[in-house]
Amino acid sequence: MGPIMRIGKYVDDILLASSCVKLLNETKQVLNNHFDMKDLGDAFFVLGIQIHRDRSKGILGLSQRGYIEKVLKRFNMHSCSSCAAPIQKGDKLSKSQCPQNEKERAEMEKVPYASAVGSLIYAQVCTRPDIAFVVNALGRYLSNPGLNHWKAVKKVMRYLQGTKDYMLTYKRSDQLEVTGYFDSDFELFLGKVLNKHLQLPQLWKQSMSLVMRLLVKPCG
Repeated sequence: MGPIMRIGKYVDDILLASSCVKLLNETKQVLNNHFDMKDLGDAFFVLGIQIHRDRSKGILGLSQRGYIEKVLKRFNMHSCSSCAAPIQKGDKLSKSQCPQNEKERAEMEKVPYASAVGSLIYAQVCTRPDIAFVVNALGRYLSNPGLNHWKAVKKVMRYLQGTKDYMLTYKRSDQLEVTGYFDSDFELFLGKVLNKHLQLPQLWKQSMSLVMRLLVKPCG
């Protein structure tokens, strides 16, 4: 495989990344010949993401500490105590926790639930895959969130309070190992009906077979 060149553009900012320094410099020269541009050198801060490098160890880290602090302050959680995990065993999220009457709905209209979840999604997508599971679950109730859903959002923020120095880290390696995790009993999402089925090994096997087909199909 030959050298690789990647160009990322956002409004009037451009990021260049290449496996070959010569190709990188040639690309910058070509762009400079056609556009009025300024080379700012190595990128250290892009779209709220801080970039940390240790070339001697082949490590690149992405941090959103500043962004997380702004989110916590926006939702008055900047002084909150931290917690060990964004979601724990026994935590439940379901439609039964959504408002059941007009009074409950009126109370939740004052809560910036959608805005808070949206802010968490940006962190999740960019540098914090550790909150992806719970944020995905919370996103299912954007149209009609309940008080318990809002408490779960604040729990994620408490977790971020104690882990805002975490970085998404990439390390140079000749070997790639992918490890995945999932909710093995589907209890958080699928409710009591499927859970009863999963108590029986044969039905559990059939359910997993269906899930795997649904997962594999979009990938071709």
